[in-house]
Amino acid sequence: MCSEQPVKTQFSHISAAADMQNDSEERSSHASRCFGQCNYTAEEYQAVQNALRQKLGPEYISTRVAGGGQKVCYIEGHRVISLANEMFGYNGWSHSISQQNVDFVDLINGKFYVGVSAFVKVQLKDGSFHEDVGYGVSEGLKSKALSLEKARKEAVTDGMKRAMK
Repeated sequence: MCSEQPVKTQFSHISAAADMQNDSEERSSHASRCFGQCNYTAEEYQAVQNALRQKLGPEYISTRVAGGGQKVCYIEGHRVISLANEMFGYNGWSHSISQQNVDFVDLINGKFYVGVSAFVKVQLKDGSFHEDVGYGVSEGLKSKALSLEKARKEAVTDGMKRAMK
C-alpha cells in the first residue's frame, strides 16, 4: 500500500504559505515586471524552506495499476500545480518547455503508438530554476492527432513534476 511508504517532497499544505499570499495584490504587478529577478523576503524564504521540509499526506497520493499488474503511487499534475501555487503564489513560479521530441509514431493494425520526451524548466521569481525531462506515451488510439496530443501533454506534465523535485 502506498501510504506505508513515506513520500518526501518539497510541497505541503502549510499555513505559512497563506501568509505569503496576504499581500499578493500589492506585489503582483511588481512581480510580473521583475520575474526571475525578485528576491524573496526573509519571511517568504523561511516559509518556502519550511514547506520544503514537509512530507505529502496520503490525500495527495494516487495509485494506478502499471505493467505486470503492479500498483504504483504518484502525484497528479494538477495537484503539483495547486501546491506550487499555494507555496510560491500563482505569479511566483513558472514552467516552460525548452525542447520536445517525438521519439516514435508507429501505426499497428490501424492504431497509433506514440512516444514523446519533453524538457521542462521550472523557475521561481528569484531566478532559481530546475530542469528535467519527462516522457509521455499513447497506445492504441485510432487518431494520430489525439495520440500525439496525449503523449505531448503527458510528457510535459511528467517533466514539470520531475522539475519540481
